[in-house]
Amino acid sequence: MGDDDNGRMQPITGLEGTCTLTHWGVIRASGADAAAFLHGQLTSDIQGLDTARARLAGYCSAKGRLQASFVVVRTGPEELLLACSRSVLAATLKRLSMFVLRSKCKLVDATAEVPLYGMAGRAAVTAAGAALPWQRIDDAGAVRVRLPDAEGVVRALQFGGTPPEPGTLALDRWQWLELRSGVPTIEAATVDAFVPQMVNFELTGGVDFKKGCYPGQEIVARSQYRGTIKRRMFLFDVEAPAAAGQEVFHDGDPAQPAGMVVNAAAHPVSGSSVLVEVKLAALAEGGLHLGAIGGPVLARGALPYGIPVDAAEAA
Repeated sequence: MGDDDNGRMQPITGLEGTCTLTHWGVIRASGADAAAFLHGQLTSDIQGLDTARARLAGYCSAKGRLQASFVVVRTGPEELLLACSRSVLAATLKRLSMFVLRSKCKLVDATAEVPLYGMAGRAAVTAAGAALPWQRIDDAGAVRVRLPDAEGVVRALQFGGTPPEPGTLALDRWQWLELRSGVPTIEAATVDAFVPQMVNFELTGGVDFKKGCYPGQEIVARSQYRGTIKRRMFLFDVEAPAAAGQEVFHDGDPAQPAGMVVNAAAHPVSGSSVLVEVKLAALAEGGLHLGAIGGPVLARGALPYGIPVDAAEAA
């Protein structure tokens, strides 16, 4: 919903249908060691991933900073598909390939072969049925994944094949729902900016603290168990255009940024919705501004999941 000029709530329309996700791409990993290789590189348990589920996963630097985020599915005993922002795909593919070495794993850009479709509302219900978030319902060679709902709207992601309903959903509406789900996507503008917990990645299922080592694992684990998380991601609306990577400033400390936009999408009524990684101390009092201390004011919204007690108390 959004406010009109008289303060009345306006219904948000156009949240039904299917669209092609041109802002995302697909990496294919194939070979006898594909799952084992990815298991040693990503933040989630890839070896334990079966064909009944999808998995959210991150790829970190040695310093524990996210280089990419993925939705991962297994399509066979020796093949997996990784969906990610197209803006990071080439660099991520190159970086991962450097570490394959003698592993029997081939990594390729499969975007042209495996189109991605987003489905919302009735189209998602048709595709995903009664599946729970991250469960799969495959059909006629297409891999379909039920995603977390957003704004009460059922969503699904499809790898390849033909979607069950035609493309009547605008991409900007899908991107808004994607953002409102609270699941972050690492884009080119935010590579190497965040430890997973800064963007709630472990709260959305993107980090497995029981699996073996991966690049940056010690730093990610230390942040989790030593209580050193002083920044978190929150949802805001702002009456201005916004973009990933923009800095956010707080009234109480105008000389330096208090946070950064993780993802941004046009709000269906006006302005933008943004996911912002921000210092927890900056949420206690005062205002947050986009781009500069005199910039547009950010109005905080509600994420569809809870933030740990320490973060909530700071807010």
